[in-house]
Amino acid sequence: MNDAHVLAAARGLSISPSQAAAVALLLEEGATVPFIARYRKEATGSLDEVAITAIRDRLAQLAALDERKEAVLKSLERQGHLTDELKAQILAAETMAGLEDIYLPYRPKRRTKAAIAREKGLLPLAEALLAQTGAVPEDLAAPFVKPGEGVATPEEALAGARDIIAEMVSENAQARAVLRNLYKKSAVFTASVIQGKEEEGAKFRDYFDWTEPLATAPSHRVLAMRRAENEGVIDLSITLPSEEALALLESQFVTGNGPDAAEVRLAVQDSYKRLLSRSMETEMRMATKDKADEDAVLVFAQNLKNLLLAPPLGQKRLCAIDPGLRTGCKMVFLDAQGNLLRHTAVFPHTGEHKREEAAQTLRRLVAEYRAEAVAIGNGTASRETEDFVREAGLPESIPVVAVDESGASIYSASDIAREEFPDKDVTVRGAVSIGRRLMDPLAELVKIDPKSIGVGQYQHDVDQGMLRRALDDVVESAVNAVGVEVNTASAKLLQYVSGLGPQLAGNIVRHREKNGPFKNRKDLLSVPRLGSKAFEQCAGFLRIRGGDNPLDASAVHPESYHVVETMAKDLGAPLTALLQDETLRKKIELKRYVTDTLGLPTLTDILGELAKPGRDPREKLDPLVFANDVRSMEDLRPGMLLPGIVTNVTNFGAFVNIGVHQDGLVHVSELADRFVRDPAEVVKVQQQVKVRVVSVDIERKRIALSMKKDPGPGESQGFASGERAGNKGGRPGKGGGKTPKEEKKPFNNPFAALAGKIGT
Repeated sequence: MNDAHVLAAARGLSISPSQAAAVALLLEEGATVPFIARYRKEATGSLDEVAITAIRDRLAQLAALDERKEAVLKSLERQGHLTDELKAQILAAETMAGLEDIYLPYRPKRRTKAAIAREKGLLPLAEALLAQTGAVPEDLAAPFVKPGEGVATPEEALAGARDIIAEMVSENAQARAVLRNLYKKSAVFTASVIQGKEEEGAKFRDYFDWTEPLATAPSHRVLAMRRAENEGVIDLSITLPSEEALALLESQFVTGNGPDAAEVRLAVQDSYKRLLSRSMETEMRMATKDKADEDAVLVFAQNLKNLLLAPPLGQKRLCAIDPGLRTGCKMVFLDAQGNLLRHTAVFPHTGEHKREEAAQTLRRLVAEYRAEAVAIGNGTASRETEDFVREAGLPESIPVVAVDESGASIYSASDIAREEFPDKDVTVRGAVSIGRRLMDPLAELVKIDPKSIGVGQYQHDVDQGMLRRALDDVVESAVNAVGVEVNTASAKLLQYVSGLGPQLAGNIVRHREKNGPFKNRKDLLSVPRLGSKAFEQCAGFLRIRGGDNPLDASAVHPESYHVVETMAKDLGAPLTALLQDETLRKKIELKRYVTDTLGLPTLTDILGELAKPGRDPREKLDPLVFANDVRSMEDLRPGMLLPGIVTNVTNFGAFVNIGVHQDGLVHVSELADRFVRDPAEVVKVQQQVKVRVVSVDIERKRIALSMKKDPGPGESQGFASGERAGNKGGRPGKGGGKTPKEEKKPFNNPFAALAGKIGT
């Protein structure tokens, strides 16, 4: 553990050094973020997962900075440039940008104009000019005129000296820092269409003539402009008023008023135009891209977590249907554990005879397999299939639920699906996935690459390593927050449990298949390669219901079982009574059980678990029914008030499924009757909402919605700030005007409404 890093992380995150040190030590020992947050509250001062993750990431950044410093020092030493003063500057650098500025003058580089001038012996002339004593430049240059060595005239000598000065200016750490701050404050993005690309790049047309301050450009617009540039539609640049930049540079380097100072001024101007402005633009491009990536990844992570923690139906026998029109509906029946019992195809949308035949089949099989609910995929023919099922004469006690099928095709063709159902085709696998998503969204969605679920913005444009790390953190957090039944969970789900991973998860499943279900948590220690450290990390998050010890079904960690047993003994009651009798639990005085390592935070958690052992933190499934008379965009009219469910939250608003196979957009300005800076403050994925239709554009598949109260007389009912409904982009217009529509394709429901949701 690096003490300096710990102190720096504590300062940067405004937490105490002792908290940061505790987290750093636990991470170093192999503890995971969920484990630290749940079972080491006394050590960390009850830091949550967000804070612990921030400490982990900051420590990693500082370690990377140290690694780069070491590489720079070795490079300077090899070159013979390393001095004590330079070494001290490098070791003191607090950011990667600051470190690279210090290293820049010494970095091995291609043969520049300045390097050629140095080869001609013009460095002393450059230094003489920089002294700015008022000397005549031609007089200073005369001794350096050597036609045989490539310097034919005093002007050639001066030109070479200016090249050297220009490079010195561009590599000066202070100059770069000043200019960097100016760029961050005053630079602007400027975009213009490439001639002849107007028609081909029509989806980017709002960037054809666009200017926006760098400091205020939101992440989704930065990524949109970069994509337009990458597709060859626009020219994009980051520019700065040259007068202000030159004034700052000249104030640093031009210190005299004589003719030699005039040469320095020319060199400074050349440095800015030829070197610094280009270097800074490249750096700002990278910086704004990094920031845009961070914002986009954060949006994706928040949406994914809400999606993974969506309400489950629970273990119930199901009929699941993947709807289709001419190709028919693939129908499967699952037991309460999600195992496939039967599959068939019916054709309710190809004539009355076929419809009645399909209804008879549905009624017969629902009765035969005692289905308790019907899950219908939300893709093509979803509403028509829902009508068919509701009219088929099933018992009223059987709810019909629309389930998102985004990514189901990815799963059905995956190695995981082939392993689960080697003799079934992709349509059967897809229908099974739809049913299992209703039972337990988390357990099923972990089998799919999160990027295929569609709840982010520009996920394919952002840094893929950053995205993967963030999404892995989200999945791990969600899985461990809910807990996993070790005797039924798939290897894919188990691998996200704290301390496991793919290999141990596979070993657990193979051990379970060979030896039967685990009877208690201690049995996990008999799994090959699952040692005491892995057991410590995973045991509290694994559930064994109906096992030898009732605490194995709870989130109480085995390391604390003795405390619960002592509580029961002190009350003169068996352990099972402590779990069942609230009166007994109220008699427990937690302070009696505080020790040096076990404090009130953990004891409070234990008492909560005793009240509801293994409780699922997810909400219950609540009913949501789409408006019955609204089936397509053609049915929509401005002013309609409709029920819907949030399918995606972005920086500029929320997309809402209202049951017409095309999500509408509630722009951030229409989310509430107050100013909303971040849409996530108001809505989240899977939230049920009431929305008012503002406008409908069938040709361009745009639906503008509002969550405000009814608009007053004369208020606009147009698209909110020009955002594209059914798309993912937009911006406040320049000069109080238009907003560019984002270039994404129309956005189909990322995880559609659970229409007709049911409570468990």
